[in-house]
Amino acid sequence: MYNGDSFYTLSTAGQIGLVLLSLVFALMTLGLTRIMMLRRPLIIRLPLWFFLFICFVWASPQGYYSYYRLIFDGLPAQWVIGALPPPQQMIGLLTFQHQATLSAHSVGVLGWAMLAVALWPQRRKCRNAAD
Repeated sequence: MYNGDSFYTLSTAGQIGLVLLSLVFALMTLGLTRIMMLRRPLIIRLPLWFFLFICFVWASPQGYYSYYRLIFDGLPAQWVIGALPPPQQMIGLLTFQHQATLSAHSVGVLGWAMLAVALWPQRRKCRNAAD
């Protein structure tokens, strides 16, 4: 399925670096999602989750491009963030219908993980009887 994916054009060190960068981005995004969901009602958490997912899809290419500038000589310094992705692209990513690439499918998995974090039950503070 992923035989022609651009991931496989990278050296082993480049692949390892890309995976590590992706893990850092994913952990940061999941952490931000969790923080943003604290003490918010479900009716707010769902649109907020979708907004954060859109922001990741929109802004993350700049971080990846910066990494590619480190491993490929001659890439110019430029802004690669474009217009916000359309809703149909977001739905395509979440349903794994957008593109058959490791990148698109990884973003789809991250989107679902973000939703799980957004819906995760929140701890309630225990009230001490002495309070």
